Amino acid sequence: MSEETVLLEVSDGVALVTLNRPQAMNALSKALRARLAQVMRQVDQDESVRVAILTGAGERAFTAGLDLKELGSQQGALGAANARGADENPVKAIEQCRKPVIGAINGVAITGGFEVAIACDVLVASTNARFADTHARVGIVPGWGLSQKLSRMIGISRAKELSFTGNFLDAETAKAWGLVNNVVAPEELLPFARKLAADMASIDPGFLAQYKRLIDEGYAVSFGEGMALEARISSAANSEVTPEEVEARRAAVQERGRGQG
Repeated sequence: MSEETVLLEVSDGVALVTLNRPQAMNALSKALRARLAQVMRQVDQDESVRVAILTGAGERAFTAGLDLKELGSQQGALGAANARGADENPVKAIEQCRKPVIGAINGVAITGGFEVAIACDVLVASTNARFADTHARVGIVPGWGLSQKLSRMIGISRAKELSFTGNFLDAETAKAWGLVNNVVAPEELLPFARKLAADMASIDPGFLAQYKRLIDEGYAVSFGEGMALEARISSAANSEVTPEEVEARRAAVQERGRGQG
């Protein structure tokens, strides 16, 4: 296994980004966070990449969150929990990628690791995956979005249960609660994620980036504001589409539907 803290492999329009500190449960050290920001910028800027998959090395952990050894030994290291720049904040590092990011959750995603997981656009999980918010147990208030995002994803009462207990959520329950889209066997995780990525990669990349931005920006505001945002962007974009283009694409969609029937 390479000593690089984050690995990058690009193939067929898909970037596989792997957090690579399996001996430390892929904990988010300062070096790993800086490398992740660099890799995600590279993925964003690489025109050959249409979709990214983010996973962890090994089967034990997606990531266990901030490196607690590092936090305990370095003065001021705890400031990473409130860092705003992408080089220190891995959620910001992921968000700077305008392309879809699929989280392939191979093991535990704990505290800051949970925040990294839900920064991805879509989650697929191995049966080994488990999620836990232990912020309250270690006495650190989340600063990367978990306190606001989780309740919007699974409901406020379920989010409070997880955050107030620090208990682990297994993969199947995470699917039932709407946190992850699919649960598969460990050996099927990356093939499944790659198949999903290939489906996304078959969409026009410019349209995909615009659609992702529309959903994310609407999610961050009230429903009324989101509807107004959609109306504004839709009116501008759809006025540039010709009937001939719609007809050609409709035929392709119908053909694809027959293939999936």
